[in-house]
Amino acid sequence: MEGTGYKQVGPQRYRELLGFAFEDFTVGDVFEHRPGRTVTEADNVLMNTLSLNPSPLHLDAAYCAHTPWERPLISSLVTFSVVCGMSVRSTSGRALANLGWDRIRLTHPVFAGDTLYAESRILARRLSAKREGEGIVTCETRGLKSTGEVFLTFERSFLVPTRERGVEERAGY
Repeated sequence: MEGTGYKQVGPQRYRELLGFAFEDFTVGDVFEHRPGRTVTEADNVLMNTLSLNPSPLHLDAAYCAHTPWERPLISSLVTFSVVCGMSVRSTSGRALANLGWDRIRLTHPVFAGDTLYAESRILARRLSAKREGEGIVTCETRGLKSTGEVFLTFERSFLVPTRERGVEERAGY
């Protein structure tokens, strides 16, 4: 089952794998992240409550009735978190550290009931100059509605081990 996202750990027993080692990333590779996620009003209220964001643009339907959208927008904290989270399994699942986000763009609104998908394209990779057995991978991730409309883009860099370092083996993965 090599290359399927699983490794055989015994007779008729398989362990799910997350992400890739540094050597497995190739510039230009695109990962389509599934399953998608339909965002709800509850997601929006919960995130706005957790983040102490009182903006009526996300919480007050009467206020929003007088905006160009005529209804509450899903907070970008929700959409960013969902899209970034979708990307982890196949990009930074084995990461040792998340190094940051750049060029975050919110290009279209998202509303309760929209189904979101994501895809990531590997932009660059290089061995770390400071940390032996580790490399830095940079990807661009796009959030897409089920309609195909792109609503969010960002770049992210993360630190991953090389196969030689083998962190997942030592951790029981």
